[in-house]
Amino acid sequence: MLELTMATVSAADAGATAGMTMAQAPSEPGAVLRVGRDAAVCRLVVPEDWLFVSRVHLEFSCGVDGTWRLTWLRGSQPDPAAEVRLTAGGTTRPLGYGATVPLPRGASGEVVVQDRATARSVDVGFHHEA
Repeated sequence: MLELTMATVSAADAGATAGMTMAQAPSEPGAVLRVGRDAAVCRLVVPEDWLFVSRVHLEFSCGVDGTWRLTWLRGSQPDPAAEVRLTAGGTTRPLGYGATVPLPRGASGEVVVQDRATARSVDVGFHHEA
């Protein structure tokens, strides 16, 4: 099972958790959870005017071995308007544009999508049950 919680944070409401949304999916091959502006395909949706986030920005997908992977999907622009950082196991590292990384089993962490132009972010916490 993968559980996600998402909060959108701007400088005006930093530290607030109101508006937090959640999604979960079983660790079954083919299961997918997406984060972005397009409510038709994303389970966790950010405000439509937050253009630093793509229509479909992040994809959490479960492989045939039950391992979840995180992908920063490439958008329509050659250079992204955001930076993405992954924190897991006490280590924070940038995630490359278009890159895919496995999420550790039985771990919790956070993925932060940071606007490069202003103090806004999308914070997605995850818990991947063993």
